[in-house]
Amino acid sequence: MEGRREELGDLARRTWEVVALAAVVGVVTGAAVALLDTVVLGIERRVVELPLWVVAGAPALGLALTAVVLRWVGGGGGVSPSTADEYLVGFHDEAHPYPARPFVARTLGAVATLGLGGPMGLEGPSIYTGTVVGAWVRRFTGRLPSPRDRRVLLVAGAAAGVAAIFKAPATGAIFALEVPYQDDFARRMLLPSLVGAATGYLTFAAFHGTESLFPVSGPVPFAYRDLLAAIGLGLLAAFGARLFAWSLRRAKALAAVAPAWSRVLVAGGLLAVFVLVSNWATGSPLSFGPGYSAIEWALDPSRALWAVAILLVVRCAATTTVVGGGGVGGLFVPLVVGGALTGRLVGGALHELDTGLFTVIGVAAFLGAGYRVPLAAVMFVAETTGQPGFVVPGLLAAVAAELVMGTSSVTSYQLRPDRTPVGPPDPGPDAGSADEA
Repeated sequence: MEGRREELGDLARRTWEVVALAAVVGVVTGAAVALLDTVVLGIERRVVELPLWVVAGAPALGLALTAVVLRWVGGGGGVSPSTADEYLVGFHDEAHPYPARPFVARTLGAVATLGLGGPMGLEGPSIYTGTVVGAWVRRFTGRLPSPRDRRVLLVAGAAAGVAAIFKAPATGAIFALEVPYQDDFARRMLLPSLVGAATGYLTFAAFHGTESLFPVSGPVPFAYRDLLAAIGLGLLAAFGARLFAWSLRRAKALAAVAPAWSRVLVAGGLLAVFVLVSNWATGSPLSFGPGYSAIEWALDPSRALWAVAILLVVRCAATTTVVGGGGVGGLFVPLVVGGALTGRLVGGALHELDTGLFTVIGVAAFLGAGYRVPLAAVMFVAETTGQPGFVVPGLLAAVAAELVMGTSSVTSYQLRPDRTPVGPPDPGPDAGSADEA
């Protein structure tokens, strides 16, 4: 009996210790992400107001600066541009290190890539920041010595990064648990994930407020025909997500072997063309930046479907190009944009459907399929719009998309539920770099 009492006491002390350290990780991550968001968006907003020829050339400059900082600041011959994948690699490999120089290099690379208009998202660097903070807190405090405990703080950090950048704490907690495995969750890590997400969100909100990312006013009515159409949209989104995932894997492979000068030159030229094409089709350079402005533009029901279709192709091609050019950023937001534009096409083509409703449902389907996180995708839609009414059609679309995805994903570092690899990993995330030490 005495031994049992001591065991329960040790468990209680360890639980409180994990919660406290997860809260520290969340606060530090939230503050760091708030600073990164301020810097990147500040640069991007100034650049987009410049003449069109400057806007068209800015992503090429961003890729060139990124290549320089990854090569010279990263040390040991340079580091890869991977960010979110670093969370997955560290989660599955307890010996994976998180040195300071690669972190600084990737953060500066993210500022250059995203601040100068690379069509990727800030969530990748945010997840990476939280992961590094979690690893460093464990190392510097000397607490939580077991490998599983190390993963606990990585999960807390990743959850805090997602929760902060999207102002979506439940999404952050679920995503951090869902993304390491296909069709499964990380186990026995819910509490630190929730604590990290909550504290990360609260800290970020203290700097940037609590308003929803995509505020939607009024009720969200839907009929049974909308539910059937949502399933069809999910199937269509899955095919789009599979094609997008395949193109991203090819781009990552190319970026790993091509000389920096050639990939920057080619990718920069293509990105300039995409800016001009999107400006011609929509009246604004909507291939520039993460893509929130593209969603806002597409939500207008008066937009021509041919222009929406062109923007969808251009945005996906631009993201693939910036990945092939070695840019630093996340793929979560590009999947969101791809899903929104796909849903807008379906809603616009079938006139009896609500285009706004299907734009949002498309996000759940495309994002859930691309990252293999259907539950996090639906939660993202509910939290960022402030409308729980999107949950039911979003779930149907996300499940339909998941059923036809196979093992395809935008990342190759997930594991199956039996803990076997999904497939050969992407080149990197630190191939040929000092991170392998």
